[in-house]
Amino acid sequence: MSAPARTSHPLYNLLPVDVKGFDSLAELALDMHWSWNHATDQVWRRLDPDLWESTKNPWIVLQTASRQQIEQLLLDPEFCELVAGLVETNRKRVESSAWFQQVCPLGKLSNVVYFSMEFMLSEALPIYSGGLGNVAGDHLKGASDLGLPVIGVGLLYQQGYFRQHIDPDGEQQEIYPYNDPGQLPITPLRNAEGEWLRLQLDLSGYQVWVRAWQAQVGRVKLYLLDSNDAANSPTLRGITSELYGGGARLRLMQEVLLGIGGWRLLEALGIQPEVCHLNEGHAALAVLERARSYMQATGQSFDVALAVTRAGNIFTTHTAVDAGFDRFDPALVEHCLGCYASRELGISLDALMALGRLNPFDQAEHFNMAYLAIRGSGAVNAVSRLHGRVSRHLFHPLFFRWPEDQVPVGHVTNGIHTPTWDSPEADVLWTEVNGKARWLGTTEHLEENMQKLPDESFWRFRSAARASLVSYARERLSRQLAASGVSAAEVEAAKYLFDPNVLTVGFARRFASYKRPNLLLRDPARLLRLLNNPERPMQIIIAGKAHPADMAGQAMIKEWIEFIRHPEARQRIIFLSDYDMNVGERLVQGVDVWVNTPRRPWEACGTSGMKVLVNGGLNLSVLDGWWAEAYSPEVGWALGDGEEHDGAWDKGDAEELYNLLEHEVIPEFYTRNAQGIPSGWVARMRESMAHLTPYFSTCRSLREYTKKYYLPAAFSYRQRAENNGALGQALIDWRHRLDAGWSHLRFGQVNVQTDQESHVFDVQVYLDDLHPDDVRVELYANGFAGGAPEQEEMGMVSALVGTANGYAYRAKVSASRPASDYTARIAPRLEGASIPLEAGHILWQR
Repeated sequence: MSAPARTSHPLYNLLPVDVKGFDSLAELALDMHWSWNHATDQVWRRLDPDLWESTKNPWIVLQTASRQQIEQLLLDPEFCELVAGLVETNRKRVESSAWFQQVCPLGKLSNVVYFSMEFMLSEALPIYSGGLGNVAGDHLKGASDLGLPVIGVGLLYQQGYFRQHIDPDGEQQEIYPYNDPGQLPITPLRNAEGEWLRLQLDLSGYQVWVRAWQAQVGRVKLYLLDSNDAANSPTLRGITSELYGGGARLRLMQEVLLGIGGWRLLEALGIQPEVCHLNEGHAALAVLERARSYMQATGQSFDVALAVTRAGNIFTTHTAVDAGFDRFDPALVEHCLGCYASRELGISLDALMALGRLNPFDQAEHFNMAYLAIRGSGAVNAVSRLHGRVSRHLFHPLFFRWPEDQVPVGHVTNGIHTPTWDSPEADVLWTEVNGKARWLGTTEHLEENMQKLPDESFWRFRSAARASLVSYARERLSRQLAASGVSAAEVEAAKYLFDPNVLTVGFARRFASYKRPNLLLRDPARLLRLLNNPERPMQIIIAGKAHPADMAGQAMIKEWIEFIRHPEARQRIIFLSDYDMNVGERLVQGVDVWVNTPRRPWEACGTSGMKVLVNGGLNLSVLDGWWAEAYSPEVGWALGDGEEHDGAWDKGDAEELYNLLEHEVIPEFYTRNAQGIPSGWVARMRESMAHLTPYFSTCRSLREYTKKYYLPAAFSYRQRAENNGALGQALIDWRHRLDAGWSHLRFGQVNVQTDQESHVFDVQVYLDDLHPDDVRVELYANGFAGGAPEQEEMGMVSALVGTANGYAYRAKVSASRPASDYTARIAPRLEGASIPLEAGHILWQR
């Protein structure tokens, strides 16, 4: 149910809303399009230049400005004309036809709802931790640019992820500032009567009130839920206290709010999405709530409702190791969801647990959210080509009779939202060559145009970006040191560190053992020699947080801090604390080389290295995640041999990293022509920018999601939902037939006739009570050298005389490989069903 809030949020009553023109300023401030389009920056600088530079939050700037200041500015005709023009431009942009409207027939796709535990949109809305939120935020921004009908659903955290402080001993300290909703660029979500929308969730003997908020992200809306409602007990108010904090119970309750509460919010708003996109397994409970909603609308059983609705669900996995999946103790699941299963879904606790277990009969097995997401979705995808292979291995136990390369996990390699991450210098360069609309549709001609730029243009812009980063790093480090209580002399000295003409290397990410952030410290003496070479020096900027519970990660941060305090290192290495979106943005815009050293294949994709592409930075990375498919010698440097190894290889990888820097990277940077331009370096820059930037962008990834997943999912869901879910019922009946009869299937005699050109296979099959239309008989052979397997459907030749449901099948294949390579197999078949995702049965002849 939903109910109005008793009062509006008090802060909104304190703003000078009666001042003529204020509503236009508020409209601009509350549309987070400003986080990647900087046309409105001049407005906020006029109001408070210092506060704008320190917060980059128009909503705070607008609230903090005095009524007198706002009135005075709004009496300025030039300022009013500027604001009116910006408002008009924004409204026209929202109403205009974008890529999606131009290529997608009307009615093919009306709504995609995108669930994620975190969203990285701007530091003004700190509800993210890292990579997962980065992908989610860029997905919404890219959808806005391309006109995709996407709606985001997430949680509003009172504290978000922790802020980092490095104390005088080099230890990480965690700080949790309060996210005052009134200072965030969001508004209470109101119903048609203007009342604040609140939802009441009934869970296992208690009720949770959930408040709804809205963030405007260009054309896209992001709905956020929080439990900090006065009607809740302190424990329940704390459900959305912090991102990735607390224990298993808090995590499960957050996922209940996200999945179940999120879908109910859509219902309360009258939104009926065809496609539900789960960004990781945290939101998997949405598949249950979507099925419950369908049950309520049609009167169908849970099994039929899930069969219908899963066709419109897409699960994107970002996890590269089995331990990364959310798992919950059976008793906890029973406590939080037992009543929901019986009362709302009409199923037993065992039936619910079976959806999240590998072995449904193992009462001790924990509930795996990724398994639930797979069993509730019509398509599953990984986030890079290599991660697709890794994910097929991880999920192979669910489809254990099938070859690993036929586990139903595809991939869409992530892309980054280039307008968010490009520097002002890069924006000028790209605009000069490809225009302002370059990231609003197809990108086929961008590479060709960038190749035409002269070396001077590339090097001038790269040098300016590096100088800007050095200036930023000095200023931030000086403030960081002042806050930590060091001497005034040390604070002043920080303002003169680094040289804007020196090769600048960046390394910034979460400090975790598998990311090997201390690989460069394996030989400190050699690193110092590289840093302090008098003719060809190098400087490094490092940033990153370790999870509060990750003692090993925190120890690695301390190791870097202690090394940096060495007199010979102090001038050449900076550690910037409190790594956030703003720090990351400045680093990827200014560094010459981005170093990434994960232990392959634990980096599902990684997007930080993609962000340097548009800015002319080069990558030196392990061949993992996206770099495994992006790398060629012309665009950057590869670390390692492209194979998986254990920790014993770290020493060798560190040696190779030093060698690459010393013998390839550094010499190429400092080898200059008569004009002072490193022509070899610029050639690599040009190839990296031109060839890689368009592909590893949301322009490509979102178009790929649309064509490969969104449109097919919408079609499949509509088809199954027709006639009160008749196709869903037919699928369930078919699956029951398979379950009952599969164990009775068997092969009979197999004959092979071979000539110089072909093998002809004749296979006898006994189907018992199954109809021939329920199955597909085929020849199968493994692929060569990692290539796709051969599959050839066998045609029914005749019924076997004197048998019940016995048939002869035949197929002809090339004799280019031995007949012994082939075997017959029987798999389920039903038009419109995804095999083996929806029916994992299979029988092999041998």
